[in-house]
Amino acid sequence: MTGILNRYEALIASGELRADPDQAAAAERLEQLQRELEKGESSVGLFGRLIGRKAPSPRGLYMWGGVGRGKSMLMDLFHETLCITEKRRVHFHAFMLEVHALLRDERKKESGDPILPVARTIGGSLRCLAFDEMVVNNSADAMIMSRLFTALVREEGVTIVTTSNRAPSQLYKDGLNREHFLPFIALIESDLDVMTLDGPTDYRLQRLGGMATWHTPLGDEATAQTREAFFRLTDYAPEDAEHVPSADLELGGGRTLHVPKSLKGVAVFSFKRLCGEPRGAADYLAIAHAYHTVIIVGVPKLGPENRNEAARFVTLIDALYENKVKLIAAADAAPEDLYQSGSGRFEFERTVSRLNEMQSADYLALGHGED
Repeated sequence: MTGILNRYEALIASGELRADPDQAAAAERLEQLQRELEKGESSVGLFGRLIGRKAPSPRGLYMWGGVGRGKSMLMDLFHETLCITEKRRVHFHAFMLEVHALLRDERKKESGDPILPVARTIGGSLRCLAFDEMVVNNSADAMIMSRLFTALVREEGVTIVTTSNRAPSQLYKDGLNREHFLPFIALIESDLDVMTLDGPTDYRLQRLGGMATWHTPLGDEATAQTREAFFRLTDYAPEDAEHVPSADLELGGGRTLHVPKSLKGVAVFSFKRLCGEPRGAADYLAIAHAYHTVIIVGVPKLGPENRNEAARFVTLIDALYENKVKLIAAADAAPEDLYQSGSGRFEFERTVSRLNEMQSADYLALGHGED
């Protein structure tokens, strides 16, 4: 299999990417890491793998920078071209939901500190763990990350590769009990190479090519526009539309939400699925943390007969807005005309304002979860 650097240079040569010194430096570092990981696997040998012996772990990598600068693209190329079996790529929010579930199971055993056994469960079969969009926005994650990742890196020998919109020192900035999180920052700075990707091209906005994000009225044209946006943002071939992957998003409490189209941080939902069913703020926050872009189709005009749906829509937009999630929608009216009368119409004015701001270039240029 061709390594990441050759694949990256081919994208430059074909004109799909523009030359970018920051990206090139990161691709070279990732190529070096690939060689170290692949050499380590071969040095262990078949017998070593059979008895569970791991190769020494190379230093990991923390790539951070503005939205759309190619971090996720490089992560995809790295994972696709890494020729080892003990690897995993996962969105950071999904990983932390999994960690909390494992911790709950361990606590039921009442066998002492649950962190180390959870680290062994996660790291036992991995040599490289790749995260996209590391962001920390709740105290529950912050309280366990230092000890968990120290165990993964230094005890289990897992190499961490991650992307983020923030420098390590800015993670969980001003968060509750942040002092407990500071050792995690120290771990990143001591055990991972930190690289900045802040080149001149915003590829995510470039892919949209100036497309509008709010499409009205409902109909074939609005549907076609949202469909086009999905394929541009994910680089997925339109001819393979029927094979777009779906996902089941963990909502907590053993509940899941089916995401009909879920790829590269972009999710597609119907309004009916999101707002026509009983849902609360926690559900919408789970969506906002898991996806940098949400596409909603079938947004109807709202009135007294569907005030519950309108109230849920307000809560949904609040969650997306506060986490700087990009919103692309197919709706039956402009934001100002969505909800013209009924209980809660006054409160809906804030939602109208937010929907209009979310279409602005300044909002679209913000990173996911960025303050």
